[in-house]
Amino acid sequence: MLVNLSDVLTSEGKQVRESVDLEMASFDSRMGSYEIIEKSPVEFTFTNVEDGKARVEGTVKLKFKVECARCLAEVPLTMELDFDRIVTSPDVTTEEEETDDLSFMEGYQLNVETFVYNEIIGNWPAKILCKEDCKGICPKCGQNLNIKDCGCDTFVPDPRMAAIQDIFNAGKEV
Repeated sequence: MLVNLSDVLTSEGKQVRESVDLEMASFDSRMGSYEIIEKSPVEFTFTNVEDGKARVEGTVKLKFKVECARCLAEVPLTMELDFDRIVTSPDVTTEEEETDDLSFMEGYQLNVETFVYNEIIGNWPAKILCKEDCKGICPKCGQNLNIKDCGCDTFVPDPRMAAIQDIFNAGKEV
């Protein structure tokens, strides 16, 4: 959805509040595709800060369906995004501002979907866990170790001692 900012960008001191429903149903990136299971409307406040520049402030609350990085259990991830950015009109933009990531501006209009997408990318957690002390899954049998212990031998020998271990396995005396 596009929000027209021409009035705010051209009228000194003008402030506009707007609530916009987000059409995005999932967040797709190189990390994967995550379904949005709950979302609030995006609450915007647009304020003219000088001729051709406006401050974009607002909030949105999103809830995603994601998987735990260790045990692959489904985990709800809630993000409450607060944003504060300066946008410029196309006729005032300088070369320095053109290099900034203003891909959410289309002329005098703000693309809400692209704007929120950029905010999600900037705030996405590096690792998502179902709980702080998640045990993960067994590398041998695939059992979720948070549910029950599988009993598999998970001993990993020190590779520096492999030659000595070969001697013991062959039954040779040292």
